[in-house]
Amino acid sequence: MPRTLSFTDRLIGQFDNALRTLTPGATMARTANPADAVAHSDLSDTQRRHSEGLMRINHSGEVCAQGLYQGQALTAGLPTVRASMMLAAEEELDHLAWCDQRLQELQGTTSWMNPLFFTLSYGLGAVAGAAGDRYSLGFVAATEDQVSHHLSAHLQQIDQIDGRSTAILKQMLADERRHEESALAAGGIEFAPPVKHLMTVVSKLMTKVAYYV
Repeated sequence: MPRTLSFTDRLIGQFDNALRTLTPGATMARTANPADAVAHSDLSDTQRRHSEGLMRINHSGEVCAQGLYQGQALTAGLPTVRASMMLAAEEELDHLAWCDQRLQELQGTTSWMNPLFFTLSYGLGAVAGAAGDRYSLGFVAATEDQVSHHLSAHLQQIDQIDGRSTAILKQMLADERRHEESALAAGGIEFAPPVKHLMTVVSKLMTKVAYYV
């Protein structure tokens, strides 16, 4: 019979996750990188730098996702919701690893702001989890909706130019939409437009910073 983890046990596990999330190259994907089946493109220096900036944004987005899910799992009321948060975090680790690998191929680096992004997301996740499972799941759905919009915009910019990055982003987009649908199906509330607008403003600020640093 599996042992029930205490609050302290979960904190230790989350600290380990935070270290792996914030250390470049420390996270290993469980599934094959979608880019592995795509040949390298001949990118100009301008195109390479743009793809690098976009992939840095997406990597930071996955750092935020880890913080969000870990924070929610810590304070979630129902064990089933906590388990679903941890499963989603595990799936998002693939995205984190893929973005990290592509950044290295593009001769780029991860954002210096990632520790701050992770900390803020962890705090938001913990607050959302403490507010109740319906709000927590609703926050996941709203966040994944924001991420999907960013991924779609990025695909429009690099499709037909950077095939390897495109393959990664297409798979990420499919996964994020599935996470959004799952959160709503599990009982998450639909956030009001003003709340979503505020999330959009904050998200745009983060992406502008992450593109450069």
